[in-house]
Amino acid sequence: MAVLKIILTIIFVIDCIALTAVVLMQEGKDAGLGTIAGAADTYWGQNRGRSMEGGLEKATKIMVVIFFVLAVVLGMSFLN
Repeated sequence: MAVLKIILTIIFVIDCIALTAVVLMQEGKDAGLGTIAGAADTYWGQNRGRSMEGGLEKATKIMVVIFFVLAVVLGMSFLN
C-alpha cells in the first residue's frame, strides 16, 4: 500500500508541473477591439478545436480531472 501511495504522489507532482506549464502556454482571452470588427470569425477562430490552442485547452481539462481525482485519493489515503 505504501508503494501505491508513493507512485500516486509522484504522478500527482508530475501532473501539477505539467498543468502549470500548459496553463502558462495558453494565450490570454482578451479579444480587444477585434471582436467588434468580426475578427473572431477568422479561420483560426472557426477551427479552434484543431489548433494548438484547442489542444492546450483539451489537455488542461484532462489534467485538471486527473489532478482532482489524485488529490481526493491521496487525501483519503493520508487520513488513514
